[in-house]
Amino acid sequence: MTDSSPPRSAKIPPGALPRSEEGRLDWLRLIRSRRVGPATFIRLIRQFGSARGALDALPAIAAESGVRDYAPASRSEVEAEWRAAAAAGAAPLLLGGPGYPALLATIADPPPFLWAMGSEELCGQRSVALVGARNASALGCRMAARLATDLGGMGFAIVSGLARGIDAAAHRAALATGTIAVQAGGVDVVYPAENGGLAASIAESGLRLSEMPIGHAPRPQDFPRRNRIVSGLAEGIVVVEGALRSGSLITARNALDQGREVMAVPGSPMDPRAGGCNALIRDGATLVRDAADVAEALAAAGGTALPAAAPRREEAPAAAPAGSEGRLLDLLGPAPVAEDLLIRELGCPAAALAAALIDLELAGLVQRHPGGLVSRVPG
Repeated sequence: MTDSSPPRSAKIPPGALPRSEEGRLDWLRLIRSRRVGPATFIRLIRQFGSARGALDALPAIAAESGVRDYAPASRSEVEAEWRAAAAAGAAPLLLGGPGYPALLATIADPPPFLWAMGSEELCGQRSVALVGARNASALGCRMAARLATDLGGMGFAIVSGLARGIDAAAHRAALATGTIAVQAGGVDVVYPAENGGLAASIAESGLRLSEMPIGHAPRPQDFPRRNRIVSGLAEGIVVVEGALRSGSLITARNALDQGREVMAVPGSPMDPRAGGCNALIRDGATLVRDAADVAEALAAAGGTALPAAAPRREEAPAAAPAGSEGRLLDLLGPAPVAEDLLIRELGCPAAALAAALIDLELAGLVQRHPGGLVSRVPG
């Protein structure tokens, strides 16, 4: 289901929306100005009626607060960003304007300005966020991929944060049906660099979004800000793997604050990567076994009727680059997994995996089980 009409955001008066490129540049100047965050931006727009009016008033407002010699972001600065965005193939989305994601517009602190790269029509599609551990297990990545594939077949776009692990697995599996990557840095800056190929594929067939300036390298404080957009775009969020103190749990808390449905995939109590998911379920999150559980939870929460299942295009999974023994250990948990699954996740020859397993087994770090299964020895 898609809707190309502008979102009805009570936060931005219709008359305050810019109608020219000059006005859009003023809009960008305002949000790029020092000490102006999303909430302040909205307050200024409502108070002064336009970005230009707010920019003119900012120095006096700052002086009243004791800030001397305040100057908004310069015109040359935002013009340079605008040109860089055009060169990168990014387009602007303004809060309250055409194409802006309707659900995102309803959160307490929606980004007033987004750079979008890819298929903007995905902003109007029903969506579910899938998030989880960066050092995900092989089973966790497989579960994320299965959920993304099946939910995509139901008509949902899959939202995640383009991180390694669960995020990457979900994005790859949803390339054929629609995926949205929310980036902590500029929309043209891929982090981590290993996801460069995936990011390029998303720009071609999915959508990349960021509220940060073009060329901005992500900092630690940018990731929690990114997480509120991940949850704000979606009707619900599924945590596949996540430790008790992790970015995935921050995203889940954002989702609760935003009135979104929070769901989690249970895991072994022996695996720290499942600690956050199990705690969420204990505290009332919906337990997820498959995509049907997600669809039922969203329907029970008041969502509209599910779209008809979309025909699914089969796509060979992208092989992860061969990793070190440390990467192999990251993929393993207390629950035994098949060696064939590890070969697929690592993208390495069977002989190389066998040699690595022997070394880890001799070191007392892994344990073999009947049927070609292997698990990590709890430390």
